[in-house]
Amino acid sequence: MTNPEAMRSISLRRTEAGSFRAVNARGGELDFGSGGDQRFTPVELLLTAIAGCSAIDVDIITSRRCEPSSFEVTASGEKLRDEQHNHMGPITVRFEVTFPEGEAGDAARAVLPDAVELSHDRLCTVSRTVQLGADVTMDIAD
Repeated sequence: MTNPEAMRSISLRRTEAGSFRAVNARGGELDFGSGGDQRFTPVELLLTAIAGCSAIDVDIITSRRCEPSSFEVTASGEKLRDEQHNHMGPITVRFEVTFPEGEAGDAARAVLPDAVELSHDRLCTVSRTVQLGADVTMDIAD
């Protein structure tokens, strides 16, 4: 039986050729497309979701000790087309985080590596799902 509080869903609709708008249950909207303009593609959204999920985890853990001076995360990987068809190769998420000098900054710097590891190994639902794999079912509404 599914836990209704654990369910997540979005809906999306085509807004024009190659363009779509996703809407979450809270009413947030996100426009994306097929890559013909500046809007994010689905693959870029996947990279954003992985980096963003881990960034939130790491920020929560480190900022309890000290507010960062700078906090940047990049996610990258090669889009492959091979005998397994279209998919992403290995994805790298790189954190560039600095904290001010002082005891609080030292404390945040000290937990940064553990926070990144904890996000990777346990906390980030998005990267954990990609790593573990999840069945994806597609069907057509009646």
